[in-house]
Amino acid sequence: MKRAIRREELRQIVPLADSTVYDLEQRGDFPRRFYLTPRTPAWDFDEVQEWLKKRKDAGTTLQEAKHRPDVKQRKTRPVRSLRVVG
Repeated sequence: MKRAIRREELRQIVPLADSTVYDLEQRGDFPRRFYLTPRTPAWDFDEVQEWLKKRKDAGTTLQEAKHRPDVKQRKTRPVRSLRVVG
């Protein structure tokens, strides 16, 4: 039997922000949602569990998970905020 989960349960299973889930879906890196009604998105529970298993099996280290831009490729220096004294 297939099981559909709604947003609240998805948040408990996958602790990511809604915007992050949406971005991952758009890139094809997360199971796509489907709609039970025009305003009720749902995800296939088995697909979400498989996605989690793949992430775990990939063994992503903390260093790999953090994507930091190469500062040597900057064209300008970042603007420093001015300190207000007073």
